[in-house]
Amino acid sequence: MRRLTFTHGLGLAVITLAVLALVFWVPQDTVSGYLVSKRGRVSIGDAMAPGVSLGLMALSGGLILLEARKREADIHPNGRSLGFLLVILVICLMAFGAMIWTGPLAVALFRVDDSYRNLRDTAPWKYLGFILGGVGLVAALISLVEHRVTLRAALLGVAGVGALIGVFDLAFDDLLLPPNGDQ
Repeated sequence: MRRLTFTHGLGLAVITLAVLALVFWVPQDTVSGYLVSKRGRVSIGDAMAPGVSLGLMALSGGLILLEARKREADIHPNGRSLGFLLVILVICLMAFGAMIWTGPLAVALFRVDDSYRNLRDTAPWKYLGFILGGVGLVAALISLVEHRVTLRAALLGVAGVGALIGVFDLAFDDLLLPPNGDQ
């Protein structure tokens, strides 16, 4: 029997947290299910975003467990890995800041006669922050991992953000892209 290593424990903890949140938190915190069908019209329910996120989290835990089975040595956190996590945190904070503030700043800069709150579901305003922050996030994380900035990283960011816009914004009329639903 194999001993429980740090990597195994991390994978099991991630899966456990995701499953507990899916079973207990999501049903208690959402009013509707994953999809809502009303009069033949299908829309995203309150549970969709956290459900998909937690499903991806559980999948990540499973991948950690699979990777742990391949490796002989256990991986332990050290100063270098904690520094890497800090850089990732800074990248995420900057990308989320760009998502939140790009639209309102563009409206203020171009002196549009209406407020951003009223324009947040109209093109191009609803896309500005999502595109800048999303492309920046993907490109920066790819560049961090590859140790170089490339056009390929930016194009992958554009493709990923474009796919998210196509799946969520174009398919559902009543869905606002982040962060527009919070303002």
